[in-house]
Amino acid sequence: MEEIANYINNIIWSDALIVLCLGAGIYFSFSTRLVQLRSIKEMLRLLFGSKSSDQGVSSFQAFAIALSGRVGTGNIAGVATAIAMGGPGAIFWMWAIAFLGSASAYIEATLGQLYKREIDGQYRGGPAYYIEKGLGIKWYAVLFAIATIFSTALFLPGVQSNSIVVSAFHAFEIPQYLTGLIVVSLLALIIFGGVKRIGKVAEFVVPFMAGAYILMAVIIIALHIKQVPDMFMLIIRSAFGTEQAFSGIFGMAVAWGVKRGIYSNEAGQGTAPHAAAAAETKHPATQGLVQAFSVYVDTLFVCTATAFMILFTGKYNVKSPSGGFLVENLPGVEEGPAFTQQAINAHFPSMGSGFVAVSLLFFAFTTIMAYYYIAETNLSYLLKRTEKKWMLMLLRVLFLAATYYGSIKTAKLAWTLGDIGVGLMAWLNIIAILLLRKPALKLLKDYEEQRKRTKEPIFDPEKLGIDRVDFWMSRNQGHESK
Repeated sequence: MEEIANYINNIIWSDALIVLCLGAGIYFSFSTRLVQLRSIKEMLRLLFGSKSSDQGVSSFQAFAIALSGRVGTGNIAGVATAIAMGGPGAIFWMWAIAFLGSASAYIEATLGQLYKREIDGQYRGGPAYYIEKGLGIKWYAVLFAIATIFSTALFLPGVQSNSIVVSAFHAFEIPQYLTGLIVVSLLALIIFGGVKRIGKVAEFVVPFMAGAYILMAVIIIALHIKQVPDMFMLIIRSAFGTEQAFSGIFGMAVAWGVKRGIYSNEAGQGTAPHAAAAAETKHPATQGLVQAFSVYVDTLFVCTATAFMILFTGKYNVKSPSGGFLVENLPGVEEGPAFTQQAINAHFPSMGSGFVAVSLLFFAFTTIMAYYYIAETNLSYLLKRTEKKWMLMLLRVLFLAATYYGSIKTAKLAWTLGDIGVGLMAWLNIIAILLLRKPALKLLKDYEEQRKRTKEPIFDPEKLGIDRVDFWMSRNQGHESK
Protein backbone atom coordinates (compact mmCIF):
# COMPACT_ATOMS: atom_id res chain seq x y z
CA MET A 1 0.00 0.00 0.00
CA GLU A 2 2.76 2.44 0.94
CA GLU A 3 4.74 1.68 -2.25
CA ILE A 4 1.68 2.33 -4.45
CA ALA A 5 0.85 5.54 -2.57
CA ASN A 6 4.45 6.79 -2.88
CA TYR A 7 4.51 6.05 -6.62
CA ILE A 8 1.29 8.00 -7.23
CA ASN A 9 2.42 10.83 -4.97
CA ASN A 10 5.71 11.24 -6.86
CA ILE A 11 3.83 11.55 -10.15
CA ILE A 12 1.35 14.13 -8.83
CA TRP A 13 3.95 16.15 -6.91
CA SER A 14 6.44 16.45 -9.74
CA ASP A 15 8.31 19.71 -10.37
CA ALA A 16 5.52 20.62 -12.80
CA LEU A 17 3.00 21.12 -9.97
CA ILE A 18 5.43 23.26 -7.99
CA VAL A 19 6.07 25.45 -11.06
CA LEU A 20 2.30 25.66 -11.71
CA CYS A 21 1.56 26.80 -8.13
CA LEU A 22 4.34 29.38 -8.06
CA GLY A 23 3.58 30.56 -11.60
CA ALA A 24 -0.14 31.00 -10.91
CA GLY A 25 0.62 32.95 -7.74
CA ILE A 26 3.02 35.27 -9.57
CA TYR A 27 0.55 35.82 -12.41
CA PHE A 28 -2.38 36.60 -10.11
CA SER A 29 -0.22 38.89 -7.98
CA PHE A 30 0.61 41.02 -11.02
CA SER A 31 -2.85 40.86 -12.61
CA THR A 32 -4.54 41.98 -9.35
CA ARG A 33 -1.88 44.66 -8.85
CA LEU A 34 -0.76 43.02 -5.60
CA VAL A 35 -4.23 42.91 -4.07
CA GLN A 36 -2.72 40.95 -1.16
CA LEU A 37 -0.78 44.07 -0.14
CA ARG A 38 -3.04 46.92 -1.29
CA SER A 39 -6.19 45.65 0.36
CA ILE A 40 -5.13 44.44 3.81
CA LYS A 41 -7.05 47.24 5.55
CA GLU A 42 -10.17 46.42 3.49
CA MET A 43 -9.78 42.70 4.26
CA LEU A 44 -9.91 43.43 7.99
CA ARG A 45 -12.94 45.71 7.58
CA LEU A 46 -14.84 43.07 5.62
CA LEU A 47 -14.04 40.31 8.07
CA PHE A 48 -16.83 41.45 10.35
CA GLY A 49 -18.92 43.13 7.68
CA SER A 50 -21.85 40.78 7.05
CA LYS A 51 -24.41 38.85 9.05
CA SER A 52 -25.64 35.32 8.55
CA SER A 53 -29.00 34.48 6.99
CA ASP A 54 -31.24 31.43 6.76
CA GLN A 55 -29.34 30.37 3.64
CA GLY A 56 -25.80 31.54 4.37
CA VAL A 57 -23.25 32.16 7.10
CA SER A 58 -21.64 35.49 8.01
CA SER A 59 -18.34 36.65 6.51
CA PHE A 60 -16.56 35.83 9.75
CA GLN A 61 -18.13 32.37 9.95
CA ALA A 62 -17.09 31.68 6.33
CA PHE A 63 -13.61 32.96 7.22
CA ALA A 64 -13.57 30.68 10.28
CA ILE A 65 -14.71 27.63 8.28
CA ALA A 66 -12.04 28.27 5.66
CA LEU A 67 -9.40 28.98 8.31
CA SER A 68 -10.35 25.83 10.18
CA GLY A 69 -9.49 23.99 6.95
CA ARG A 70 -6.24 25.90 6.51
CA VAL A 71 -5.03 25.82 10.13
CA GLY A 72 -4.48 22.18 10.94
CA THR A 73 -1.76 19.64 11.53
CA GLY A 74 0.21 21.20 8.67
CA ASN A 75 0.89 24.19 10.93
CA ILE A 76 2.61 22.02 13.52
CA ALA A 77 3.64 18.68 12.04
CA GLY A 78 3.88 20.03 8.48
CA VAL A 79 6.28 22.84 9.42
CA ALA A 80 8.48 20.38 11.31
CA THR A 81 8.53 18.05 8.30
CA ALA A 82 9.46 20.93 5.98
CA ILE A 83 12.44 21.79 8.22
CA ALA A 84 13.47 18.13 8.52
CA MET A 85 13.43 17.56 4.76
CA GLY A 86 14.42 20.98 3.39
CA GLY A 87 16.22 22.70 6.25
CA PRO A 88 15.39 26.15 7.69
CA GLY A 89 15.21 27.57 4.15
CA ALA A 90 11.97 25.69 3.55
CA ILE A 91 10.26 28.26 5.78
CA PHE A 92 11.14 31.07 3.36
CA TRP A 93 9.46 29.16 0.53
CA MET A 94 6.42 28.60 2.73
CA TRP A 95 6.26 32.39 3.16
CA ALA A 96 6.70 32.91 -0.57
CA ILE A 97 3.91 30.53 -1.54
CA ALA A 98 1.67 32.14 1.09
CA PHE A 99 2.28 35.64 -0.26
CA LEU A 100 1.74 34.57 -3.86
CA GLY A 101 -1.04 32.18 -2.89
CA SER A 102 -3.00 34.97 -1.23
CA ALA A 103 -3.67 36.40 -4.70
CA SER A 104 -4.72 32.93 -5.93
CA ALA A 105 -6.99 32.66 -2.87
CA TYR A 106 -8.70 35.92 -3.87
CA ILE A 107 -9.42 34.57 -7.37
CA GLU A 108 -10.79 31.18 -6.32
CA ALA A 109 -12.90 32.51 -3.42
CA THR A 110 -14.43 35.24 -5.60
CA LEU A 111 -15.30 32.62 -8.22
CA GLY A 112 -16.83 30.45 -5.49
CA GLN A 113 -19.17 33.32 -4.55
CA LEU A 114 -19.87 34.32 -8.15
CA TYR A 115 -21.12 30.94 -9.31
CA LYS A 116 -22.76 29.71 -6.10
CA ARG A 117 -26.27 28.25 -5.96
CA GLU A 118 -28.96 27.82 -3.34
CA ILE A 119 -29.64 24.12 -2.79
CA ASP A 120 -32.01 22.77 -0.13
CA GLY A 121 -32.09 26.17 1.57
CA GLN A 122 -28.30 26.51 1.80
CA TYR A 123 -25.70 28.29 -0.32
CA ARG A 124 -23.44 25.85 -2.11
CA GLY A 125 -20.48 26.55 -4.35
CA GLY A 126 -16.87 25.73 -5.12
CA PRO A 127 -14.67 24.72 -8.05
CA ALA A 128 -17.12 22.15 -9.44
CA TYR A 129 -19.79 24.86 -9.64
CA TYR A 130 -17.59 27.50 -11.27
CA ILE A 131 -16.01 25.01 -13.66
CA GLU A 132 -19.45 23.96 -14.94
CA LYS A 133 -20.98 27.44 -15.12
CA GLY A 134 -17.91 29.53 -15.86
CA LEU A 135 -16.06 27.24 -18.24
CA GLY A 136 -19.06 25.24 -19.41
CA ILE A 137 -17.11 21.96 -19.14
CA LYS A 138 -19.37 19.52 -17.34
CA TRP A 139 -17.02 16.53 -17.34
CA TYR A 140 -14.23 18.63 -15.82
CA ALA A 141 -16.56 19.80 -13.06
CA VAL A 142 -17.65 16.23 -12.31
CA LEU A 143 -14.00 15.10 -12.27
CA PHE A 144 -13.13 17.78 -9.72
CA ALA A 145 -16.13 16.90 -7.55
CA ILE A 146 -15.23 13.20 -7.54
CA ALA A 147 -11.55 13.90 -6.85
CA THR A 148 -12.50 16.27 -4.01
CA ILE A 149 -14.87 13.79 -2.38
CA PHE A 150 -12.15 11.13 -2.42
CA SER A 151 -9.56 13.61 -1.14
CA THR A 152 -11.53 15.31 1.63
CA ALA A 153 -13.63 12.34 2.70
CA LEU A 154 -11.11 9.49 2.43
CA PHE A 155 -7.51 10.73 2.12
CA LEU A 156 -7.14 13.94 4.12
CA PRO A 157 -9.05 13.25 7.39
CA GLY A 158 -6.57 10.52 8.32
CA VAL A 159 -3.64 12.95 8.36
CA GLN A 160 -5.38 15.12 10.94
CA SER A 161 -6.67 12.28 13.13
CA ASN A 162 -3.29 10.53 13.04
CA SER A 163 -1.53 13.65 14.33
CA ILE A 164 -4.10 13.97 17.14
CA VAL A 165 -3.75 10.39 18.38
CA VAL A 166 0.06 10.27 18.08
CA SER A 167 0.54 13.50 20.05
CA ALA A 168 -2.03 12.41 22.64
CA PHE A 169 -0.19 9.12 23.10
CA HIS A 170 3.18 10.82 23.57
CA ALA A 171 1.75 13.45 25.92
CA PHE A 172 -0.75 11.47 28.00
CA GLU A 173 -0.13 7.82 27.01
CA ILE A 174 -3.71 7.48 25.82
CA PRO A 175 -4.05 4.46 23.47
CA GLN A 176 -4.40 5.53 19.84
CA TYR A 177 -7.56 3.52 19.24
CA LEU A 178 -9.26 5.20 22.21
CA THR A 179 -8.35 8.75 21.11
CA GLY A 180 -9.52 7.85 17.61
CA LEU A 181 -12.91 6.73 18.94
CA ILE A 182 -13.31 9.94 20.97
CA VAL A 183 -12.46 12.11 17.96
CA VAL A 184 -14.91 10.25 15.72
CA SER A 185 -17.71 10.46 18.33
CA LEU A 186 -17.30 14.23 18.75
CA LEU A 187 -17.09 14.67 15.00
CA ALA A 188 -20.33 12.76 14.48
CA LEU A 189 -22.20 15.14 16.81
CA ILE A 190 -21.12 18.09 14.67
CA ILE A 191 -21.37 16.83 11.08
CA PHE A 192 -24.87 15.48 11.61
CA GLY A 193 -25.87 19.04 12.52
CA GLY A 194 -25.10 20.47 9.04
CA VAL A 195 -23.18 23.52 7.84
CA LYS A 196 -24.78 25.89 10.36
CA ARG A 197 -23.44 23.89 13.27
CA ILE A 198 -20.02 23.60 11.61
CA GLY A 199 -19.98 27.39 11.14
CA LYS A 200 -20.89 28.08 14.76
CA VAL A 201 -18.30 25.67 16.15
CA ALA A 202 -15.59 27.07 13.87
CA GLU A 203 -16.53 30.65 14.75
CA PHE A 204 -15.93 29.93 18.43
CA VAL A 205 -12.99 27.51 18.33
CA VAL A 206 -10.76 28.93 15.57
CA PRO A 207 -9.94 32.34 17.14
CA PHE A 208 -9.34 30.69 20.51
CA MET A 209 -7.03 27.95 19.23
CA ALA A 210 -4.97 30.19 16.95
CA GLY A 211 -4.68 32.91 19.60
CA ALA A 212 -3.48 30.56 22.35
CA TYR A 213 -0.90 28.94 20.09
CA ILE A 214 0.48 32.23 18.79
CA LEU A 215 0.66 33.56 22.37
CA MET A 216 2.90 30.65 23.36
CA ALA A 217 5.10 31.35 20.32
CA VAL A 218 5.30 35.06 21.19
CA ILE A 219 6.50 34.19 24.70
CA ILE A 220 9.26 31.93 23.34
CA ILE A 221 10.24 34.50 20.68
CA ALA A 222 10.40 37.19 23.38
CA LEU A 223 12.84 35.03 25.33
CA HIS A 224 15.04 34.90 22.20
CA ILE A 225 14.36 38.41 20.91
CA LYS A 226 18.04 39.20 20.31
CA GLN A 227 18.31 36.16 18.02
CA VAL A 228 15.48 37.25 15.69
CA PRO A 229 17.73 38.96 13.07
CA ASP A 230 20.10 35.96 13.01
CA MET A 231 17.14 33.61 12.63
CA PHE A 232 15.79 35.53 9.65
CA MET A 233 19.23 35.47 8.03
CA LEU A 234 19.55 31.72 8.64
CA ILE A 235 16.21 31.12 6.93
CA ILE A 236 17.01 33.37 3.97
CA ARG A 237 20.56 32.07 3.44
CA SER A 238 19.33 28.48 3.67
CA ALA A 239 16.51 29.23 1.23
CA PHE A 240 18.99 30.18 -1.50
CA GLY A 241 21.68 27.63 -0.71
CA THR A 242 24.24 30.10 0.67
CA GLU A 243 24.22 28.67 4.20
CA GLN A 244 27.08 26.16 4.13
CA ALA A 245 25.35 23.51 6.24
CA PHE A 246 22.35 23.40 3.88
CA SER A 247 23.90 24.38 0.55
CA GLY A 248 23.36 20.93 -0.91
CA ILE A 249 19.59 20.84 -0.36
CA PHE A 250 18.46 24.02 -2.14
CA GLY A 251 16.04 22.04 -4.32
CA MET A 252 14.65 20.22 -1.31
CA ALA A 253 14.08 23.53 0.48
CA VAL A 254 12.02 24.86 -2.43
CA ALA A 255 10.12 21.62 -2.99
CA TRP A 256 9.24 20.99 0.66
CA GLY A 257 8.53 24.64 1.38
CA VAL A 258 6.07 24.87 -1.49
CA LYS A 259 4.61 21.42 -0.81
CA ARG A 260 4.01 21.97 2.89
CA GLY A 261 3.02 25.60 2.28
CA ILE A 262 0.23 24.56 -0.08
CA TYR A 263 -0.81 21.76 2.27
CA SER A 264 -1.04 24.23 5.13
CA ASN A 265 -2.57 27.37 3.60
CA GLU A 266 -4.49 25.53 0.82
CA ALA A 267 -4.32 28.57 -1.49
CA GLY A 268 -5.21 27.46 -4.99
CA GLN A 269 -6.10 23.98 -3.81
CA GLY A 270 -9.82 24.58 -4.20
CA THR A 271 -10.98 23.99 -0.62
CA ALA A 272 -11.61 27.58 0.55
CA PRO A 273 -14.07 28.46 -2.28
CA HIS A 274 -16.58 26.06 -0.71
CA ALA A 275 -16.63 28.08 2.51
CA ALA A 276 -16.51 31.38 0.61
CA ALA A 277 -19.63 30.40 -1.34
CA ALA A 278 -21.54 29.78 1.89
CA ALA A 279 -21.25 33.42 2.99
CA GLU A 280 -24.08 35.94 2.82
CA THR A 281 -22.72 38.94 0.92
CA LYS A 282 -23.74 41.57 -1.64
CA HIS A 283 -20.63 41.39 -3.83
CA PRO A 284 -18.53 38.30 -4.65
CA ALA A 285 -15.23 40.17 -4.30
CA THR A 286 -15.81 40.67 -0.58
CA GLN A 287 -15.27 36.98 0.14
CA GLY A 288 -12.29 36.93 -2.17
CA LEU A 289 -10.63 39.58 -0.02
CA VAL A 290 -11.62 37.91 3.26
CA GLN A 291 -10.24 34.54 2.15
CA ALA A 292 -7.03 36.13 0.86
CA PHE A 293 -6.40 37.36 4.41
CA SER A 294 -6.94 33.89 5.89
CA VAL A 295 -3.82 32.68 4.03
CA TYR A 296 -1.77 35.22 5.99
CA VAL A 297 -3.21 34.07 9.30
CA ASP A 298 -2.36 30.47 8.48
CA THR A 299 1.19 30.76 7.19
CA LEU A 300 2.64 34.13 8.18
CA PHE A 301 1.28 33.88 11.73
CA VAL A 302 0.72 30.26 12.79
CA CYS A 303 3.32 28.45 10.63
CA THR A 304 5.94 31.10 11.39
CA ALA A 305 5.19 30.76 15.10
CA THR A 306 5.91 27.02 14.90
CA ALA A 307 9.07 27.51 12.82
CA PHE A 308 10.54 30.10 15.17
CA MET A 309 9.86 27.98 18.26
CA ILE A 310 11.67 25.04 16.65
CA LEU A 311 14.60 26.99 15.18
CA PHE A 312 15.21 29.21 18.21
CA THR A 313 15.57 26.22 20.49
CA GLY A 314 17.48 24.09 17.96
CA LYS A 315 15.07 21.21 18.50
CA TYR A 316 15.14 19.73 15.01
CA ASN A 317 16.90 17.34 12.65
CA VAL A 318 17.60 17.88 8.95
CA LYS A 319 17.91 14.81 6.76
CA SER A 320 20.52 14.46 4.04
CA PRO A 321 19.29 13.33 0.58
CA SER A 322 22.21 10.90 0.45
CA GLY A 323 21.29 9.34 3.80
CA GLY A 324 21.96 10.27 7.39
CA PHE A 325 21.54 13.81 8.77
CA LEU A 326 22.94 17.24 8.03
CA VAL A 327 21.78 18.30 11.49
CA GLU A 328 20.80 15.87 14.25
CA ASN A 329 19.89 17.67 17.44
CA LEU A 330 17.19 15.17 18.42
CA PRO A 331 18.59 11.65 17.93
CA GLY A 332 15.90 9.06 17.39
CA VAL A 333 13.07 11.62 17.19
CA GLU A 334 10.89 11.48 14.07
CA GLU A 335 9.92 14.72 12.34
CA GLY A 336 6.46 15.98 13.23
CA PRO A 337 4.74 17.24 16.40
CA ALA A 338 7.67 15.96 18.49
CA PHE A 339 9.90 18.82 17.23
CA THR A 340 7.43 21.41 18.51
CA GLN A 341 6.89 19.51 21.75
CA GLN A 342 10.63 19.45 22.41
CA ALA A 343 10.92 23.17 21.55
CA ILE A 344 8.30 24.15 24.13
CA ASN A 345 9.78 21.76 26.69
CA ALA A 346 13.09 23.61 26.34
CA HIS A 347 11.51 26.57 28.16
CA PHE A 348 8.58 24.98 29.95
CA PRO A 349 9.73 21.49 30.99
CA SER A 350 7.07 18.78 30.79
CA MET A 351 4.55 21.25 29.37
CA GLY A 352 5.38 20.98 25.66
CA SER A 353 3.89 17.56 24.97
CA GLY A 354 0.56 18.39 26.57
CA PHE A 355 0.30 21.86 25.03
CA VAL A 356 1.03 20.60 21.52
CA ALA A 357 -1.34 17.66 21.96
CA VAL A 358 -4.20 19.98 22.96
CA SER A 359 -3.31 22.46 20.19
CA LEU A 360 -3.30 19.68 17.62
CA LEU A 361 -6.65 18.45 18.90
CA PHE A 362 -8.23 21.84 18.16
CA PHE A 363 -6.29 22.52 14.96
CA ALA A 364 -6.79 19.11 13.41
CA PHE A 365 -10.35 18.58 14.63
CA THR A 366 -11.63 21.79 13.08
CA THR A 367 -9.82 20.92 9.85
CA ILE A 368 -11.60 17.57 9.73
CA MET A 369 -14.91 19.47 10.15
CA ALA A 370 -14.04 21.66 7.18
CA TYR A 371 -13.15 18.60 5.10
CA TYR A 372 -16.56 17.11 5.77
CA TYR A 373 -18.31 20.29 4.68
CA ILE A 374 -16.33 20.32 1.43
CA ALA A 375 -17.11 16.66 0.74
CA GLU A 376 -20.82 17.23 1.37
CA THR A 377 -20.87 20.28 -0.92
CA ASN A 378 -19.40 18.27 -3.79
CA LEU A 379 -21.81 15.41 -3.17
CA SER A 380 -24.67 17.93 -3.41
CA TYR A 381 -23.22 19.11 -6.71
CA LEU A 382 -23.11 15.59 -8.17
CA LEU A 383 -26.60 14.63 -7.02
CA LYS A 384 -28.24 18.00 -7.79
CA ARG A 385 -31.97 17.61 -7.14
CA THR A 386 -32.10 13.83 -6.86
CA GLU A 387 -32.92 12.07 -3.61
CA LYS A 388 -29.70 12.07 -1.59
CA LYS A 389 -30.56 11.33 2.03
CA TRP A 390 -29.12 7.83 1.92
CA MET A 391 -26.08 9.03 -0.04
CA LEU A 392 -25.49 11.75 2.55
CA MET A 393 -25.70 9.14 5.31
CA LEU A 394 -23.23 6.92 3.43
CA LEU A 395 -20.83 9.84 3.04
CA ARG A 396 -20.95 10.54 6.77
CA VAL A 397 -20.32 6.90 7.67
CA LEU A 398 -17.40 6.58 5.23
CA PHE A 399 -15.97 9.90 6.42
CA LEU A 400 -16.04 8.82 10.06
CA ALA A 401 -14.55 5.44 9.12
CA ALA A 402 -11.70 7.10 7.17
CA THR A 403 -11.02 9.42 10.11
CA TYR A 404 -10.73 6.46 12.48
CA TYR A 405 -8.69 4.38 10.01
CA GLY A 406 -6.15 7.20 9.70
CA SER A 407 -5.83 7.40 13.45
CA ILE A 408 -4.55 3.81 13.74
CA LYS A 409 -2.33 3.68 10.62
CA THR A 410 1.27 4.84 10.29
CA ALA A 411 1.86 8.58 10.05
CA LYS A 412 3.93 8.16 6.87
CA LEU A 413 1.07 6.50 4.95
CA ALA A 414 -1.45 9.03 6.24
CA TRP A 415 0.70 11.96 5.07
CA THR A 416 1.31 10.37 1.67
CA LEU A 417 -2.41 9.87 1.07
CA GLY A 418 -3.03 13.42 2.22
CA ASP A 419 -0.44 14.75 -0.22
CA ILE A 420 -2.09 12.83 -3.05
CA GLY A 421 -5.43 14.43 -2.18
CA VAL A 422 -3.98 17.94 -2.01
CA GLY A 423 -2.06 17.49 -5.26
CA LEU A 424 -5.05 16.18 -7.21
CA MET A 425 -7.23 19.10 -6.20
CA ALA A 426 -4.47 21.65 -6.82
CA TRP A 427 -3.83 20.43 -10.38
CA LEU A 428 -7.51 20.58 -11.32
CA ASN A 429 -8.33 23.83 -9.56
CA ILE A 430 -5.34 25.96 -10.53
CA ILE A 431 -5.86 25.20 -14.21
CA ALA A 432 -9.53 26.13 -13.81
CA ILE A 433 -8.93 29.47 -12.08
CA LEU A 434 -6.29 30.44 -14.65
CA LEU A 435 -8.90 29.89 -17.37
CA LEU A 436 -11.56 31.76 -15.34
CA ARG A 437 -9.40 34.71 -14.28
CA LYS A 438 -11.25 37.39 -16.30
CA PRO A 439 -14.54 37.56 -14.34
CA ALA A 440 -12.66 37.51 -11.01
CA LEU A 441 -10.41 40.37 -12.13
CA LYS A 442 -13.40 42.27 -13.48
CA LEU A 443 -15.14 41.90 -10.11
CA LEU A 444 -12.12 43.27 -8.27
CA LYS A 445 -12.06 46.37 -10.48
CA ASP A 446 -15.83 46.84 -10.07
CA TYR A 447 -15.61 46.44 -6.29
CA GLU A 448 -12.79 48.96 -5.94
CA GLU A 449 -14.53 51.51 -8.18
CA GLN A 450 -17.77 51.21 -6.18
CA ARG A 451 -15.87 51.28 -2.90
CA LYS A 452 -14.62 54.79 -3.73
CA ARG A 453 -18.27 55.95 -3.86
CA THR A 454 -20.05 53.79 -1.29
CA LYS A 455 -19.39 51.76 1.84
CA GLU A 456 -21.05 48.59 0.57
CA PRO A 457 -20.65 47.75 -3.15
CA ILE A 458 -23.44 45.74 -4.79
CA PHE A 459 -22.87 43.30 -7.63
CA ASP A 460 -24.86 43.76 -10.85
CA PRO A 461 -24.04 40.92 -13.30
CA GLU A 462 -25.83 42.58 -16.23
CA LYS A 463 -23.82 45.78 -15.85
CA LEU A 464 -20.55 43.84 -15.93
CA GLY A 465 -21.68 41.50 -18.71
CA ILE A 466 -21.19 38.36 -16.63
CA ASP A 467 -23.66 35.62 -17.50
CA ARG A 468 -24.56 32.14 -16.21
CA VAL A 469 -24.67 33.42 -12.62
CA ASP A 470 -28.22 32.27 -11.88
CA PHE A 471 -28.18 33.06 -8.16
CA TRP A 472 -27.16 36.68 -8.63
CA MET A 473 -29.51 37.22 -11.55
CA SER A 474 -32.51 35.96 -9.57
CA ARG A 475 -31.47 37.97 -6.49
CA ASN A 476 -31.25 41.20 -8.48
CA GLN A 477 -34.60 40.51 -10.16
CA GLY A 478 -36.13 39.93 -6.74
CA HIS A 479 -34.82 43.31 -5.51
CA GLU A 480 -36.13 45.03 -8.62
CA SER A 481 -39.63 43.56 -8.18
CA LYS A 482 -39.72 44.98 -4.67
